[in-house]
Amino acid sequence: MSRFFRPGRPRPRVRRGLLALLTTAALAASGISAVSSHAADTDLARNGGFESGLNNWTCSGGTTVNTPVRSGTSALRGTPAGSDNARCSQTVTVQPNAQYTLSGHVQGSYVYLGVSGTGTTDAYNWTQSASTWQQLSTTFRTGAATTRVTVYTHGWYGTPAYYADDITLIGPGVDPGQPPAVPTGLRSTAVTSTSAALSWSAVTGATGYALYRDGVRIQTPAGTSATVAGLTPATAYSFQVAAVNDAGESARSAALTVTTGNPGGGNPGQLPPHALVGYLHASFANGSGYTRLADVPASWDVIHLAFGEPTSVTSGDIRFNRCPATECPGVESEADFKAAIQAKQAAGKKVTISIGGQNGQVQLGTTAARDAFVTSVSRIIDEYGLDGLDIDFEGHSLSLNTNDTDFKNPTTPVIVNLISAVKTLKARYGPDFILTMAPETFFVQLGYQYYGTGPWGGQDPRAGAYLPVIHALRDDLTLLHVQDYNSGPIMGLDNQYHSMGGADFHIAMTDMLLTGFPVAGNQNNVFPPLRPDQIAIGMPASVNAGNGYVSPAEVTKTLDCLTKKTNCGSYTTHGTWPALRGLMTWSINWDRFANWEFQRNFDSYFP
Repeated sequence: MSRFFRPGRPRPRVRRGLLALLTTAALAASGISAVSSHAADTDLARNGGFESGLNNWTCSGGTTVNTPVRSGTSALRGTPAGSDNARCSQTVTVQPNAQYTLSGHVQGSYVYLGVSGTGTTDAYNWTQSASTWQQLSTTFRTGAATTRVTVYTHGWYGTPAYYADDITLIGPGVDPGQPPAVPTGLRSTAVTSTSAALSWSAVTGATGYALYRDGVRIQTPAGTSATVAGLTPATAYSFQVAAVNDAGESARSAALTVTTGNPGGGNPGQLPPHALVGYLHASFANGSGYTRLADVPASWDVIHLAFGEPTSVTSGDIRFNRCPATECPGVESEADFKAAIQAKQAAGKKVTISIGGQNGQVQLGTTAARDAFVTSVSRIIDEYGLDGLDIDFEGHSLSLNTNDTDFKNPTTPVIVNLISAVKTLKARYGPDFILTMAPETFFVQLGYQYYGTGPWGGQDPRAGAYLPVIHALRDDLTLLHVQDYNSGPIMGLDNQYHSMGGADFHIAMTDMLLTGFPVAGNQNNVFPPLRPDQIAIGMPASVNAGNGYVSPAEVTKTLDCLTKKTNCGSYTTHGTWPALRGLMTWSINWDRFANWEFQRNFDSYFP
């Protein structure tokens, strides 16, 4: 309704040309420009359509997808989980005392679009349910001293994934000035066979940086450091960095050449290209029956003696007590057991002591416990002439202190002391020392969503707690065989939950290890991928061995997908890894109980 004419009163007719002429003349006479007051308005949101991935956005639980999209080819998908509402945000330079309109299109339940830091009243809009693309919009005015605001979108705790696209922030623009100066001091701070950690000097006026590898932009870190993962061993790479602000990107820095190391991994060349790994019940009996070491078929390439256990949880003093005849009828003598170890080794097999297990929790909370661990484990290895060590810490053996948030630089004593102890053992026994680990998915892949107690506290401190151990020992690690069993649903890199019982679970969990993943959704804190020759997939040998058993046909599908990229089902892997080392199972005893089903399937696949 017009402010100047009452309803029903006829409006005077003025020819558009004459009206425009009169308006221009009047403005000219008064010295006022005829340009519209909105001519300077512009869209200040960067990459609001997510066509450049998550560039310019900081997201937790977020990724880009190709469907559904409202326009272009990409949109944001945010997946809330636990105490994370999948917030995605960016900070924008604005004018003080100015009016702005924030708008975007969303799908999903309980989706929010808002702005904070306005200097006046922060604003947001939301929808309870949008089955198709729905526009959200809100307006706000900046305060007298406000020059930057943060726009964001997020979902709600425990709800399904939401989608967002075409986010705009319309209002008066700001003279961006000049691009920042070229960064200096580009250097490598740590290099492994598959990753390079880089840093550089800060640039005044930069709001972020762009990192280039061999001329291609690969990351947009907010700070002055980054880790590049997924590199090829023994390969030279050229890196450059540019500084970024609202005016654009600086020229690139001088190039830095970084050469990755040769593969380490506890001398994996000692193993066959594809290895079968199993646990032998050597210190206890259960429903599977006792199996003499000499009776283990030649197909088994790595035999873990289960288990060495501590005298107490915190002592670090590990003892290996073989199963007594009263509990294990038919158990061999000590002399025959040692002779069987030597015979396996003469045939090219590896025999290790596995520490921990379900009942053997180990917490190396002090340096005294650490030293006792080194001494006692060395005693076992020396007494039986073993090839190495398997770390099978479960339960509450590993957890992270509240302030321990960076897997690359752990501070929790039980973590730091374990790393130190294993490095000491590795140094003592040399490059032929076999080092394997058998963590549960809760301690590894769950780290994609949660790490320790989390930014707000309250999470299980064990979440992802194996990641700092694996990362620190990755160049000493022969095999990582995560237990893909007795596990709850775990989110994969497709941001979908995967559950035990089929090939899909093993494919998704293994793809995470071979691709790497941001820890707790932080794109600037990526757990680097491991080499395929360091990975054996852990599976139960039979329905009696544990939850998560899959049939031989599903095992074959898993191997087909990961080594040939066939039979993958609905999950799309991030690569093809014909050098995948093999399979691990719990256990040799349970496989014998099941008429060697697991072993026979492996032998037929890798003849």
